[in-house]
Amino acid sequence: MLNDVRIAPEVNSRNGHSVTFVLAIGTVRQMCRLQTNFASQSQAFNYLHKHRKRFEQLARERFALGQIEDGLIKLPML
Repeated sequence: MLNDVRIAPEVNSRNGHSVTFVLAIGTVRQMCRLQTNFASQSQAFNYLHKHRKRFEQLARERFALGQIEDGLIKLPML
């Protein structure tokens, strides 16, 4: 299950950096976006990696509930 997430940098936004990743849910690949308030992309990546399991769990829960906006599961900081 370690290879079921792909992470890519996201363009800087006004409210900090976001990180987009693809989560494998069975045969489905779902785009997810974590919005952070960190000043650097590196900090946002580190935060995602530190809390990776929790974000994966939260994304799977939102997928099961159908909480998908514009084809993305949007995740806030913990």
